[in-house]
Amino acid sequence: MAVLETASQAETGIATAESCTGGLLASLLTDIEGTSNAFDRGFVVYSKDAKCDLLGLSHKLVEDCGAVSEPVARAMAEGALRRSKARLAIAITGFAGPGASDDEPGLVHFACAAHGADTRHSVHHFGDNGRGATRIECLRVALVMLGETLAEVAADPQRAA
Repeated sequence: MAVLETASQAETGIATAESCTGGLLASLLTDIEGTSNAFDRGFVVYSKDAKCDLLGLSHKLVEDCGAVSEPVARAMAEGALRRSKARLAIAITGFAGPGASDDEPGLVHFACAAHGADTRHSVHHFGDNGRGATRIECLRVALVMLGETLAEVAADPQRAA
């Protein structure tokens, strides 16, 4: 997988912080042999409390902004970066399927943080395609986002040091 090869060459470990994907991205990244030097760890933070306990998000941020929001996605990525040995972290939080009446099925926020760089954010509206299809689309978006951020980090190794 190109993302893991780039991460290995750039000596940039990856951490994941996943909510609606439930660790699916971490599982995909660890399915490839020899990834231990490119993948540091994954956080499955499905509940609001898990986001706060494991990644250090404030309960106020999650309550004020909602667990599925740009500020929370950014804080998740930054928290995963702080609480790991990785130099790059990606976060995914969203509504994979039906939820509360005011939840938008398929709404997913992504954030990618790297040492010395601004945290990137992306939001996608996958629609009411079901949990499985939404989670697969999340993997595609996350891998592209990781690849783009890794390319920047690899181009400027001092940034990620």
